[in-house]
Amino acid sequence: MAQNGTQRYIGAPNGVVVCVDARDLGQLRGTLWHGYSGEGIPFENNEQMLFYMERFYDWLRFPFPGYRERTFAPEESKIIPTQERNRIMSDESLLSKHGDIGSFIVRVQHRQNSSWQGRVTWIEEDKTVGFRSVWELVKLMESAVDTVSKPEDGEDEASWFTPSERE
Repeated sequence: MAQNGTQRYIGAPNGVVVCVDARDLGQLRGTLWHGYSGEGIPFENNEQMLFYMERFYDWLRFPFPGYRERTFAPEESKIIPTQERNRIMSDESLLSKHGDIGSFIVRVQHRQNSSWQGRVTWIEEDKTVGFRSVWELVKLMESAVDTVSKPEDGEDEASWFTPSERE
């Protein structure tokens, strides 16, 4: 739960802090942080960022995907061994991470319909917005960093609505 009226909290075992350092040719570039590693995961574009987050959610097994891969492999080869998952970094340490042009706390609540649903907090502005898809999450982060850096010509961006405007 938020403390002192702020939205700056991790609040879930799968909370990720996305630190954006640049937006090059329409792509976000920066570092991902989560509590199960002491090192950040650098990403060079949106696809890498999303791929690393999806791998993290699969490793953590939370949130569980609303679908399963279909395969004809024997059942025993599909079993992923359970690893012990110990938090290495505290929420306070995660929240101390910041990108050059934007920082976001991403809390994916569901992985359904081949996409993600959840909430994203723009740390610098202390604003939280729900998202209904991976595309919407990326557009929200892009629109936020565009307030810091110049938006690209012709882009139609999702924006940071207040919760009452969204619904």
